[in-house]
Amino acid sequence: MLHDFGGSGPPAILVPSLINPPHVLDLDEDVSLASAVARMGRSTLLLDWGQARDRSDLDIGGHVEGLLVPLIDGFDEPPALVGYCLGGTMSIAAANLARVERVATIAAPWQFSGYPESSRSSLLKLWHSAKQAADRLNLLPMEVLQAAFWSLDPHRTVSKFAYFGSLVAGSAVARRFVTLEDWANEGEPLPLPAARELIEDFFGSDLPGKGNWEVAGRQITDALAAPLSNFIASHDRITPAESSGGGLRTEIAAGHVGMVVGSARQELCDGLAAFLDPARR
Repeated sequence: MLHDFGGSGPPAILVPSLINPPHVLDLDEDVSLASAVARMGRSTLLLDWGQARDRSDLDIGGHVEGLLVPLIDGFDEPPALVGYCLGGTMSIAAANLARVERVATIAAPWQFSGYPESSRSSLLKLWHSAKQAADRLNLLPMEVLQAAFWSLDPHRTVSKFAYFGSLVAGSAVARRFVTLEDWANEGEPLPLPAARELIEDFFGSDLPGKGNWEVAGRQITDALAAPLSNFIASHDRITPAESSGGGLRTEIAAGHVGMVVGSARQELCDGLAAFLDPARR
């Protein structure tokens, strides 16, 4: 489904990751990236991928070919795409297959060989240990993915709760912390084909980074005809800066989620506003 955030001007579609719910891009009225984009002279829509069981036969490329590209083709004019995390990777792929005005990615991986080898190996081991159960479910449970995220930065997993303990109970900061933790620990499982492609083909073989990822019979590249801007979080452990793709590069001193909902969000919004300005068309 699409969530309409209003705004006027040429269209922009916010494309979230398949991992975790899309409302991190509309966490609350003070830190809603979707609402911010709607104030940038754009008619703004947030894509919601829906329930995993309704797309259980789709790998990541299948989501692009079967869902994202038909959505783009339904517009009267090419939309801008704003993709977060894996949604940015998918937005670049969609721009290979459909007419888009421009693409902005936020903390999006492309060069998966840019991840530390230890992280890639740990993820592959976790995948192999969970694969038998995932095969029976035809889904990869969210809990497996969470374990993978925790393993990237175990110290951070503990220290953030120590920080929460120092907050004033009931304060706006404390409430947002709880909202963000709820977001991070909920969401749909990954369809099995999407999990396999993400872990084996992306993290295992780095098909996007090597130029060997095929979607709809096309080689997918990050060298786009449309303008491409990558917003990178320099303190990101989920998507390290070394994993980003081509295009204009803007590095922001923040973490993977903090760039969107934390104190650095204004810097992100300023950069996005300049890139998405309809006068630049």
